[in-house]
Amino acid sequence: MPTAISNGARIRSNGPAENAYNALDTANKNIALRQLRLSTGKRINSAQDDVSGYITSRALTARNGTLKTALSAVGEASNVTNIAQDGYDNINTLLTQIKDSASSAASGALGTDEKVALAKAAYRLTQQIQTIVDSTVFGGQQLLAGAFSAEFVIGSNSTNSLLTLAVDLTTGNSDFNVAGNNFNVNSTASSFAGVTGLDLSQLNLVSITNLGIFSTTAIQTTLSSLSSALNNVNKVASYLGGVANRLTSQEDNLKSQITNYNAAISRIEDADVAKEQLELVRSQFLQQASITSLSQANQAPQTFLQLLR
Repeated sequence: MPTAISNGARIRSNGPAENAYNALDTANKNIALRQLRLSTGKRINSAQDDVSGYITSRALTARNGTLKTALSAVGEASNVTNIAQDGYDNINTLLTQIKDSASSAASGALGTDEKVALAKAAYRLTQQIQTIVDSTVFGGQQLLAGAFSAEFVIGSNSTNSLLTLAVDLTTGNSDFNVAGNNFNVNSTASSFAGVTGLDLSQLNLVSITNLGIFSTTAIQTTLSSLSSALNNVNKVASYLGGVANRLTSQEDNLKSQITNYNAAISRIEDADVAKEQLELVRSQFLQQASITSLSQANQAPQTFLQLLR
């Protein structure tokens, strides 16, 4: 704290001038600080501005970066579920058309030629199913072939342990409530959509001499198998729907958290422009007053030197 100093008639020291200089130096530093804060928009530009606030804001910034990365991962997982669900919807539509063909073939009003034509048309639909399976790809991996599985980091806890969500489209996923998830039409396992013995490639073997799975003795089993396959496709799509709902919830949660973290960082780190401008004007007044006082204090020794003339 500066105190008023009177040196009497001394010329080797000038306490009042030193006081004025110190006040001027303080005002200059304060002006520089306010100008820095106004130009950067930040109250904390280095650790010395606010030691505890610096630590807190940097920790919040790091946490916010993790949340943004998790939000990106949630978006990727949503892309996977959306692409896969679209594929299953298309397969469902095609299977429904195949089942309709089989139902028509079960009618006694149709002749052999008509049944063969229905089987061949249905086989073209099974080829399209295989095309959908082959072309439903994300990140270089097929999603519907029964082997896709990936874990997405959707957050982290207070100890920085990763929180993950798995999108498991492998044939052994018990959450499907389906024995298998193989949608490859040309599979050698004679199983399609978890239905053992359902081989859609046999549609191409239906002929005038051998109606095969469209024959009177086999058509009931064919219809039953196709119904089960449709049900299993829907079960897998429902599993993805549940995952998508969770991802939507997590996305909303992350967005809210990121917004709140940004607000917390701003309260700690950002400058109050109105307050800084007020302090700047105040310091500028003090600077001018200090310069005037310093000028006056430096005139005192000259006055005392007149006594030596």
